[in-house]
Parts: sequence; structure tokens; C-alpha cells
Amino acid sequence: MSERKGTITVETGDIFPIIKKWLYSEHDIFLRELVSNATDAITKRATLARTRNTELPEGNIEVLVNKTNKTITIEDNGLGMSEAEVEKYIAQLAFSGAEEFVKKMEDAGGPEKNTDIIGKFGLGFYSAFMVADKVEVESLSMEEGATPTKWTCEGDTDYTFSNSDKKEIGTKITLHVN
Repeated sequence: MSERKGTITVETGDIFPIIKKWLYSEHDIFLRELVSNATDAITKRATLARTRNTELPEGNIEVLVNKTNKTITIEDNGLGMSEAEVEKYIAQLAFSGAEEFVKKMEDAGGPEKNTDIIGKFGLGFYSAFMVADKVEVESLSMEEGATPTKWTCEGDTDYTFSNSDKKEIGTKITLHVN
């Protein structure tokens, strides 16, 4: 028999349920992960503001619980995302935006060479699906001329982009709790 090499393939439809249900042993970890992502976004915005010599608002993260509507909302005033960035950083499992950001800053010779940004594995966002049947992400990038976008996923591998009326730079994540 001759030697032959192959590649193990994994379909997201097969692994997504495992990630949602078994990735973390403690179900309340979703809140830490989403707040950590918001913190990272604020840190990134501050770093970009310094390198661009632009004004920066004080970082802010709000966590709102609406028992009537069964929603939890986490909103930050970090750097926000365009539709393309939401697709790249949210809709692709295990893509680490933190590592890419640090690499860009190192390449630019910025002082953040030793910055430790929390989200290293790109799976933390998906812990939200342990408690939510539906997740909505509304974001407005800090880039000039950006338009707000809304990403909606109902706990499977399909998602939808639509218009958002978000006015402030940053990201708002709404969990529709199951």
C-alpha cells in the first residue's frame, strides 16, 4: 500500500452545537466573554485614537437586563465594526481579531508591542448561544463614513445582515434568552 495524506474536515453544522452546549463548563461565562470583547474594543479604539491623534470618549460598557422581553444587552463604545468586519470576526469561528490587531500595531511600530488583549481564541462570543436562542449584533465602526450594520443569528449556522439605526460608535449585542 502506498503512502497517502489527507486532511480532516469539520463541517460547522456538525461542530456548532458542540461549541454552544459543551465549550464551557460554567454557563455564566458568556457574560465575562462578551464584556471582555467589549473591553478589547475600547482598548483598540483608544490605541487607534492615540496613533491618529484623535479625540477619544471615556470607555463605557453597559449591561442591561430586560426581564419582560427576556433579553440581555451588552453595549460598548469601542471601535465598532463594519459589515465586512462583523462577517470576518463574528461569522467565522475561531478567528482571533485580537491577534491580528496586535500584529498590525507591531508592524506599524506602535508602543503596544506587549499589549495583552483578552480574546485569543475567537470562540468566546459563541458562549452567548448557551443562554440565547437568538443573538443580534449591531455595530457602527469608528472609521469615517461608516454605516451601521446588524447581524442576526438564531443559534444555527445561518445568519442575516440588515440595516441598523445605531447612531453611536461601538457595538451592541442583544441576547434573546432561552
